Amino acid sequence: MQVKETQNEGLKRGYEFTLPAADLAAQVDAKLKEAQPEIEMKGFRKGKVPMALLKKQFGQRVMGDAMQEAIDKALRDHLEKSGDRPAVQPKIEMVNGETWKEGDDVVVTVNYEALPAIPEADLSGVELERLVVEASEEQVNEALENLAKNAQSFEDRKKGSKAKEGDQIVIDFKGMVDGEAFEGGTAEDYPLVLGSKSFIPGFEDQLVGAKAGDEIKVEVKFPEDYGHPALAGKDAVFETTVKAVKAPKPAELDDELAKKFGAESLEALKGQIRQRLEAEYKGASRQVLKRALLDKLDALVQFDLPESLVEAEAHQIAHQLWHEDHPEEHGHDHGEIEPTDEHKKLAERRVRLGLLLAEIGQKAEITVSDQEMTQAVLRQARQFPGQERAFFEFIQQNPQAQQQLRAPIFEDKVVDHIVEGAKVSEKPVTKEELEKAIEALDQA
Repeated sequence: MQVKETQNEGLKRGYEFTLPAADLAAQVDAKLKEAQPEIEMKGFRKGKVPMALLKKQFGQRVMGDAMQEAIDKALRDHLEKSGDRPAVQPKIEMVNGETWKEGDDVVVTVNYEALPAIPEADLSGVELERLVVEASEEQVNEALENLAKNAQSFEDRKKGSKAKEGDQIVIDFKGMVDGEAFEGGTAEDYPLVLGSKSFIPGFEDQLVGAKAGDEIKVEVKFPEDYGHPALAGKDAVFETTVKAVKAPKPAELDDELAKKFGAESLEALKGQIRQRLEAEYKGASRQVLKRALLDKLDALVQFDLPESLVEAEAHQIAHQLWHEDHPEEHGHDHGEIEPTDEHKKLAERRVRLGLLLAEIGQKAEITVSDQEMTQAVLRQARQFPGQERAFFEFIQQNPQAQQQLRAPIFEDKVVDHIVEGAKVSEKPVTKEELEKAIEALDQA
């Protein structure tokens, strides 16, 4: 295979590979000769089919295979010799594809962008600040009271009492649209907490002030985006009978409450709450620390970026932000979304940091273990209840999906590696100060 360079500008590379016709013919003959002993054909004994007949019968297919193998090998040899690492899959085109005939040389062009050489990053001077929040007794008690509210019970109000927001009413109801009952619109002895917004907008409001024994026609309109298309936007009447009005009774803050949540005592439950709160604070603090580290790394080194990677990342950012601004659009038939200069600037930062972290991680021999990948798949699978098996199969068969799971794990491990070697000071702050720091990340 003859190789001629056609482009070498920045990270862009271009080459012309020529496979002489004689070399291709020799490879075809070698492949046919290798297969000849195992080939059977009518009128000939096994292994005795003449070469000329084999060429006529299988020559075109074998020639295609030989051509592809030769090009693939030439590209592998070239990349190994040059040390280039393509940023994306190289673009390979046959120059004389439409006019090529047997006996002609095979000429292909190969174009790609090479990944840049990443300069050595001096991490010895990296200084970081870790925000530290300790859960106060007040915060623990507030969380404990919220648990008690979730564990609350309800007891009957005095006969004739009017239902208030926060009360639980027990109702029978029958929903009608255009005078006809509809599927799923009927229930008996249904416990409904007023103000929970678990029913159609306006339904619960019309039952505030109701008493046990009242019969009320609740008139509502199904939302336009209601999940059941046949009901979306329709007016409905619910014939409702109030059977009981109950007042909320918060659970007592005692050992019995603790046992409902798997703790041996109230003090043990408070200890668990404290640990959970501080784990949440620690996670939020890590986000702030990580952003500070990435900002420092971004300013630490500069190098050329592959345009193809930046362009792809910019389009992905633009697409993601567009969907965040248009949550009602779930499909992708919305036409082309052009990235802005801001998207491109963010894409450059992400690509630069991604390449730098990959280089640091490779030199530190950081890897993602099978166990870590399994745990990541399990976490994702929980988001698809009832479809876990299908999700597992999808991940197993989709290398790109595997990489999407592996990448953030690898990045976090590299970040932890850098933090371990950095000068990290701790700064005690309040919960509110930590929340402001997190908000600042979203605004940056």
